[in-house]
Amino acid sequence: MTKLKAKLQDDLTAAIKARDELRSATLRLTLTAIHKEEVAGTEARVLSDGEVEKIIAREAKKRREAAEAFDKGGRADAAERERAEGEVLAGYLPKPLTDDELERLVAAAVAEAKEAGAEGPRAMGAVMKIVNPQVAGRADGGRVAAAVKKLLAG
Repeated sequence: MTKLKAKLQDDLTAAIKARDELRSATLRLTLTAIHKEEVAGTEARVLSDGEVEKIIAREAKKRREAAEAFDKGGRADAAERERAEGEVLAGYLPKPLTDDELERLVAAAVAEAKEAGAEGPRAMGAVMKIVNPQVAGRADGGRVAAAVKKLLAG
């Protein structure tokens, strides 16, 4: 069992003992998603901490999207619950990049791509290849792409 998954299990046990319904329900759903991923395919496997982190990020994104949908549907109570679950999951993810940190990473990647011969808006793929591993799990892909487009355009 990976370190992160073990931490989730331990925190689930603590939440159950503390009768923290929100935290225990959120961790149960997340551990179920992890387990489904482990047994998916032809052979069961143990996920790495990076893979577990990606699953937690995916679950957190689901909560954000559900909260937005509930807000649009006029269900503030359900939206608030989804946001609270998202905050629980955010505690297990690396700290997100600030706009300045993201811009610095993208600027360095653009400079590296230009040295390799990539120019203008066509260099987007090359820059994304360089910057994606550096920001994995710490910035949304759309946000990264927008920063890359901004720097390549101007």
